[in-house]
Amino acid sequence: MNAQGRPVLLFAYFRPDAEAWLEALRPAAELVEIRRWPEAGDPAEVDYIVAWQHPPGFLGQFPQVRAIFWIGAGVDQLLRDPELPDAPIVRMLDDSLSVGMAEYVAERVLHYHRLMPAYAEQQQRREWRPLAPPLARERQVAVLGLGEIGGACAATLASLGFAVRGWSRSGRSIPGVQVMNTPLGEVLRGCEIVVCVLPLTPETRGLLNRETFALLEGAYLINVGRGGHLVEADLIPALDAGRLAGATLDVFETEPLPADHPFWSDPRIVVTPHASALTHPASAGAGIVSNLRRALSGEPLAGVVDRARGY
Repeated sequence: MNAQGRPVLLFAYFRPDAEAWLEALRPAAELVEIRRWPEAGDPAEVDYIVAWQHPPGFLGQFPQVRAIFWIGAGVDQLLRDPELPDAPIVRMLDDSLSVGMAEYVAERVLHYHRLMPAYAEQQQRREWRPLAPPLARERQVAVLGLGEIGGACAATLASLGFAVRGWSRSGRSIPGVQVMNTPLGEVLRGCEIVVCVLPLTPETRGLLNRETFALLEGAYLINVGRGGHLVEADLIPALDAGRLAGATLDVFETEPLPADHPFWSDPRIVVTPHASALTHPASAGAGIVSNLRRALSGEPLAGVVDRARGY
C-alpha cells in the first residue's frame, strides 16, 4: 500500500502496445493507485501486478505482492521465472480467447474435413474433379486438453456434427464429446484430425513426437497449445511416412519462427504467427478489474493457477 493506505497496482507490460491495456484498466483507478513500470516507486508498496513478457527475475523485487495477473492463457513462461514470488498467479479470464480459438480450430478442421488440401493440389494441375468427403459424424476428431479453451473447441466441433473425443484428466463433461481419461493411444485410435490445446507441463512437453505419430495413419495435426508440445524434428519425417497428411502450427519452440526454418517451405504445413486467439484488451481488462474487486472485498480470486499442475 502507498503512504495513504491505498492498494497499489503495478502495470508491468513489456510490449509496445500498452496504451490499450491502460485504457482498459482505467476503471481500476477507483480501487487502487495504478503505477506504470518503470515508475514503480517503492517495490514494497506494490500489492498487485499486471504483467506480460517481463525479463526473468523481474517479479522477485516485489516482496509484498498479493496477486499477479498474467496477460495470457498459458502460464508456462511465467512459471519458469526463477524468482517468482509466492503469490497467487491469476491467468487471463476472457471469453474472447475461447471464442477466437474455437473459430480458428473449427476453420482448420473444416478445411481438412472438406478436402481443401486435395483441391489445392488439383488447382495446381488445373484439374476439375469433385471429391466427396465423409459426413462430419463419420470424421473422428481428437481434442487433447479440455480446459476452458480446449473445451470450447471440442464443444464447437461437436456442434458441427463431428465425432469428437476429448482427452482430459479432469473428466469434465461436455455435451456431444466423448471425454476420455485413458492412455493417449486409445484416444488417437482411428482419429483423422488431432487438435492439441494442452497446457505445457513437464508431462505434456514433447508429447507430439514420433511415437505418438506412429499411432496415426494419414491424420492431420493442429497445434494451438504450445510449441514445446511438438518435437519439431519428428514432424516432417511423420509427413514423409504418411503418418500425418498435413499440419497446422500456430505455436513454436522459437518465436518468431526463424526465416530458415523448414516448416516455412513445406506445402503440407500451414504456419500462423501465434494468432489463433488474440487477447482483446477491452474484454480482458474488464476481467482483471472484476477480479481485483473480488480480491479487495475478500472474495476468492477466479482463475488462480495450480502451480503443481502448471495451469
